[in-house]
Amino acid sequence: EVFLVESGGGLVQAGGSLRLSCAGPGFTFDDYAIGWFRQVPGKEREKISCISFSDDSTWYADSVKGRFTISSDNARKMVYLQMNSLKPEDTASYYCAAAFGYYCSNYPDNPTWGRGTQVTVSS
Repeated sequence: EVFLVESGGGLVQAGGSLRLSCAGPGFTFDDYAIGWFRQVPGKEREKISCISFSDDSTWYADSVKGRFTISSDNARKMVYLQMNSLKPEDTASYYCAAAFGYYCSNYPDNPTWGRGTQVTVSS
């Protein structure tokens, strides 16, 4: 059974940086598209970034483009989200999700979700 573990969240001041990690213990992400999402209570979950190893593509939402960078380790067992120039509006629970056999361009609505990690940006 595939499951995901996020880490790296925390409290940071505006303008600061955090790096989130997404691990899939026991498997590699070779045939997956890995997405990063965030959600604030009472609001819809927002897809903010994606990386697809099948076609070596990445994608970013306009809200994070130029500030966040998605990457992976060489073994494709970890996916990272480097978040720079953080703003208070980036405060949310952040989730990674894995979609087997998909690309960022056709990312499905029902990926496998991690449990999330909280990011809080103070002003």
